[in-house]
Amino acid sequence: MTQLITTDLVELDQNLGNAPEAVIRHLASKVAAAGRATEVEGLFADAFAREQKTATGIPGGIAIPHCRSAAVTEPTLAMARLNPKVDFGAKDGPADLVFFIAAPDGADQEHLKLLSKLARSLIKKDFTTALRNASSREEIVELVDGALADKPAAHAAAVPAEAVASGASAGASAGTASAGSGAAASGAATAGPAPAGPKRLVAVTACPTGIAHTYMAADSLVAAAQEAGVDLQVETQGSSGAKPLDPAVIAAADAVIFAVDVDVRGKERFAGKPVINAPVKRGIDEPAKMVQEALAAASDPNARRVPHFGAEEQAEQAAAEKGEHIGQKLKRALLTGVSYMIPFVAGGGLLIALGFLLGGYDITEVADKVVVENNFGNLPEGGLAAYLGAVLFKIGALSMGFLVPALAGYIAYAIADRPGIAPGFVAGAVSGFMGAGFLGGIVGGLLAGYVAHVIGTWQVPRWLRGLMPVVIIPLLASIAASGLMFLLLGGPIAGLTTALNGWLSGMTGASAVVLGIILGLMMCFDLGGPVNKVAYAFAVAGLSAGSADNQAPWQIMATVMAAGMVPPLAMALATVLDRKLFSLAERENGKAAWLLGASFISEGAIPFAAADPLRVIPASMLGGALTGALTMAFGVTSQAPHGGIFVFFAIGNVLMFVLSIVAGAIVTALAVIGLKRWAAPKSAATVETVPATV
Repeated sequence: MTQLITTDLVELDQNLGNAPEAVIRHLASKVAAAGRATEVEGLFADAFAREQKTATGIPGGIAIPHCRSAAVTEPTLAMARLNPKVDFGAKDGPADLVFFIAAPDGADQEHLKLLSKLARSLIKKDFTTALRNASSREEIVELVDGALADKPAAHAAAVPAEAVASGASAGASAGTASAGSGAAASGAATAGPAPAGPKRLVAVTACPTGIAHTYMAADSLVAAAQEAGVDLQVETQGSSGAKPLDPAVIAAADAVIFAVDVDVRGKERFAGKPVINAPVKRGIDEPAKMVQEALAAASDPNARRVPHFGAEEQAEQAAAEKGEHIGQKLKRALLTGVSYMIPFVAGGGLLIALGFLLGGYDITEVADKVVVENNFGNLPEGGLAAYLGAVLFKIGALSMGFLVPALAGYIAYAIADRPGIAPGFVAGAVSGFMGAGFLGGIVGGLLAGYVAHVIGTWQVPRWLRGLMPVVIIPLLASIAASGLMFLLLGGPIAGLTTALNGWLSGMTGASAVVLGIILGLMMCFDLGGPVNKVAYAFAVAGLSAGSADNQAPWQIMATVMAAGMVPPLAMALATVLDRKLFSLAERENGKAAWLLGASFISEGAIPFAAADPLRVIPASMLGGALTGALTMAFGVTSQAPHGGIFVFFAIGNVLMFVLSIVAGAIVTALAVIGLKRWAAPKSAATVETVPATV
């Protein structure tokens, strides 16, 4: 196996700047100079993006910036002993020991296990003390190799006695956690008998990358529990694999600790247990406090518990731990509903378009009769094409029929988890029945989700808990939400929907162009973000109302899709027209952006916008507005909600569709180039001349 660290990947007592960004960039350049990464900028961007999500400083003057990156060709460690120290966000101050862990996107399990083992070694004080006292790069490499091979720190003997004594208990505990209790910390827990008396706890640790923090938090919690005389077993849900905790261990636990930055896999296994939930970094910074909080929760009958179905957690955790206000909750619920609705609409819209292609626009009037009365042996008038057109149209229409129920069902799901799905679907179906459309679906979904959530917080006897998510909540929430839609809300919303459809159908000339400009601006404002999604959801939700006599919804869909294709195509074009203004990573992203833009994936422009938002976003909005205006002016239509140029058969006036996109992309590309050149541009040389060595 390739050695993870070599002497040319070590810096001793160097001034690498006064900010994490400078240190990470320097270590990324060393990895690239060693031939272990294809480029500096791509590796740095991935590592610094991870750093911005969660600071990687940990107690003891240590930092572990890390990432997975397509730029990395083999798993690598780069290490720096800093002078002066740099603040990486640890509560006890800046770090002087920095380990940069760079893993390829497809790193094998053995390498990931070694990287995880190194991260766990860094909470051992004898190991970190030996690193601080090492006099050469060779010594550092020897110490790291020894840690990976589970050898004791050979140089710890040279450490002053008082330094060793001060860290003896913590180091011994950490060592026990990593070695003696390795099975527990890695998730290989067994259901062996625990000593009588002490409380039993279980924990899950997980971080987005799953390389360092996951395992360090596990060992820190185990060490703290041992010092408190508590039996704690941990399941690590990391990149190097995880073995779930034994169900008997979970059943015997008095409380559970979730030290996670991502969703816990298999959370239902812990249902009903008192729970302490916190970011994974707190498991490293304050493991003793978390253990004490878990012990207190175990003795508190009113402590927060892992819900049986997730509704309680959806509301409480989002509000208490993430600080979501009502607007954020509402946005999250709406975007969830839209994301689950889109597959129904995408498939249905394309099938309807194919039905029109084969059977003509009059297929809408005869499709039901044809699919029931005809077959391959009894073809209708028009032959095979008419029959297949009717079949495809009917399948598509049935799929589109789920638009409002799916929207409402998954809005409710976002609020109340699985118990909200059935009431949401029913409320959506009621909305469709009453003609309230997608506006009614939104209202019905919000009502169903809120009612299901409230019912889910009721305190009920244990014998009734099993019936709550599958019977009681769906029944009561369906009655409440759908009853309100029938009795009070459905009629007014249906009237509003009819008025809105009439207004859109009557838009021609200048008013249609203005709408196109607005939609184009929205699609290019945040490139797949909330504003983009609002415009897209507006277009998709109205798609089913389109017809040969009312093509306004199809025009809106074409406008939204065309404008959304502009930013990635423009960025790709700009990297070709003036390569020197873009870094190597951006030029590589530009190559991929051609296909992403052609496919209507606006997110293909995000790497450019993230690096230079004040130039890229305004330029994108300029081109998007032009494209939106042109598609509306020329009456371009699209019966497909996605697919870009690859669904050309579903686009009316496809030539003007293409020309509108080309015009917008050219304007945006030229605007970006102009802004980068003359609006206080950042020289590309500044980006690309990062020294490979120092």
